[in-house]
Amino acid sequence: MKISQILNNNVAIVRKGDNEVVVYAKGLAFKKKKGQTITSAEIEKMYVLDSNKMLEHFSYLLSQSDEKCIVLVNDIIIYGEEKLHQKANDYLSLTLLDHISFALERAQKGQFIRSPLIWEVKRFYPKHFEIGLYALQVIKESYSVEFPEDEAASIALHFVNLQDVRNNVDDAIEAMEVLRDIVSIVQFHYGIKIDDTSFHYMRFMTHLQYFIQRVLRHETFEDNDFTLHKQIRTSYKKTYGCVQKIKVYIAERYQHEITIDEETYLMLHIQQVTRKGERKE
Repeated sequence: MKISQILNNNVAIVRKGDNEVVVYAKGLAFKKKKGQTITSAEIEKMYVLDSNKMLEHFSYLLSQSDEKCIVLVNDIIIYGEEKLHQKANDYLSLTLLDHISFALERAQKGQFIRSPLIWEVKRFYPKHFEIGLYALQVIKESYSVEFPEDEAASIALHFVNLQDVRNNVDDAIEAMEVLRDIVSIVQFHYGIKIDDTSFHYMRFMTHLQYFIQRVLRHETFEDNDFTLHKQIRTSYKKTYGCVQKIKVYIAERYQHEITIDEETYLMLHIQQVTRKGERKE
């Protein structure tokens, strides 16, 4: 493979077939020049990105990054792949290196960011959170910097759906924010703190995850069971009022109308999950 550009002693851009790729290894480009060849045996890591913009961004990032950080990121990704039994694409290397490099810069200034999604990540992505904790461990070993668990949650989100990192991390964050908001609406409406260790709570969370997925895709669930809906809303007036608040929230945020069947199942789950702490209407 011919060298198109040398970025530093360890990083170069080479031409592979019709494409340019970024290659990395310690001392890989030392004393080499543009136009010379690099063999596969010399390369420790090859990054194949799907656009020139990403190629340029990653090339610059690699050329500016501490070698120790590059090795650390590769280590974390290998651990994550083994943990999740999935192969990561090279875009993950870019986003994770960018994230950790910036986190280390912040740490030098004593700036540690709190993650509003730490609870949701722990609950819904426990394996991903373990990867985040592993990352904090190797960062501490390499840089003697101790991050709070919030950073583990932020790192974990990079591993949500390894096959399509760009499209799904934002969706996962969005879904967790909506879930958090709906739980807050319920708790505020009833003036209670929901027991997050109960069986009914876990069922409610599972229902909400699928419900939110449908909302984000603008899909609807319809049986048009008006009789059941009337029975539930008549029996549980306070719960019906709570669902109407959720309905307004979804409509304002996504311009998505909840069907009567969605209302029915939300009422059933909310009635169960709040029954212990519910005051008389």
